[in-house]
Amino acid sequence: MQHTIEKFDRYTLLTVAEEKLATTISPLLKAEIVRLFHEEGIKNLIIDMASVKYVDSSGLSAILVANRLANEAEGALVLVGVTDHVMKLISISKLDNILTIVPTVAEGVDAIFLHQIERDLNTEEE
Repeated sequence: MQHTIEKFDRYTLLTVAEEKLATTISPLLKAEIVRLFHEEGIKNLIIDMASVKYVDSSGLSAILVANRLANEAEGALVLVGVTDHVMKLISISKLDNILTIVPTVAEGVDAIFLHQIERDLNTEEE
């Protein structure tokens, strides 16, 4: 799987450099995501999907695994650069209500920071 990983203080950026996120690539993506959360100990993940033109159910499954792991780590998953075709599949699957999707990496970083502030405020209230 063609991808890059950039680590920052509060988040990790995973850029997928594949046109199709289907059965041949999705298991590799899922394995990389699991490794990042379990071995690297990340909490917040931004996945840049600007190069991805097609996603099948296995690709959506990998994204849902990332979302679950981020929630378990008390962090956040943000998808950025989602193309129109991929967004249609996400909407049809009703995942647009579950996933955080923003247009750019900069907005993804803002979403991560906002999520952390909200989580910190909720912790203080308890």
